[in-house]
Amino acid sequence: MSRRKVIITCAVTGAIHTPSMSPHLPITPEEITREALAAARAGAAILHLHARNPETGKPDQTPEAFERFLSAINRQTDAVINITSGGSPYMLVEERVKPALTFKPELASLNMGSTNFGLFHLLDRYTKFRFDWEPVHLEATRDLVFRNTFKDIEYILQTCANNGTRFEFECYDISHLYNLKHFLDRGLVKPPLMIQSVFGILGGIGSHPEDVVHMRRTADRLFGDQYQWSVLGAGAAQMRIAAMSVAMGGHIRVGLEDSLWAGPGRLATSNAEQVRLACELVQGLGLEVATPDEAREMLALKGRQSVSF
Repeated sequence: MSRRKVIITCAVTGAIHTPSMSPHLPITPEEITREALAAARAGAAILHLHARNPETGKPDQTPEAFERFLSAINRQTDAVINITSGGSPYMLVEERVKPALTFKPELASLNMGSTNFGLFHLLDRYTKFRFDWEPVHLEATRDLVFRNTFKDIEYILQTCANNGTRFEFECYDISHLYNLKHFLDRGLVKPPLMIQSVFGILGGIGSHPEDVVHMRRTADRLFGDQYQWSVLGAGAAQMRIAAMSVAMGGHIRVGLEDSLWAGPGRLATSNAEQVRLACELVQGLGLEVATPDEAREMLALKGRQSVSF
């Protein structure tokens, strides 16, 4: 009998961590390209990509910023490229959706509800910063709601409706699953759904094992066999949550967007290091790591020949 295949997604840089938190966080287009390709070689079937200003490391959601690395990555790997529509909590939805609209990727992320998005507690850990914007960015999250209203979600779905792009539905809490069910019932999204459950962000569901089980059971009840389940654990919870998902029939997401660590007190030196740990986890449980084409089949993606980069 063939063994179950597990999709590994790698979120290469994101918009949460700031440059001062790790010297290994990719900032420039060249660094993002190098890290993405190394993660794909290590076993990531999907590359979840954000862009940053190469001078300051600040999140940048302009199509021009993505253009600097998308084609280079796509030429050198057959991994699925997933463009964020989350961007940064400080951005308007019209700004956030532009890269996905412009480049028509196979996959784009889509946050399924508004949430408090607290990063201010990181100021207790980090006190020296390379750039003035970093502590301001963190402190401002004390009074920040990451807005993803029903209108916002509809806007992204309708804006990308003709792209053939499917979505990584990011669910930070149980209510986000019900929001997704609402859109499924209305016919605005189609199965198979890729549900990315997010654990451990301050403002969303926690990272306790019972939280993971509750999220999985709720998704099973709402969506049955119409979805593929993946998880990400923020910070130190990354690999523990990943292990739970694999054991429960799910997929996993790793990468420096979600966690800077490769073990207790040890910074990951690259995204590929985390991908290799994820591969070892999957194989240690007697399963196989999915190839990009196997991930495409499971998620019913349109194929890399139909993107615009």
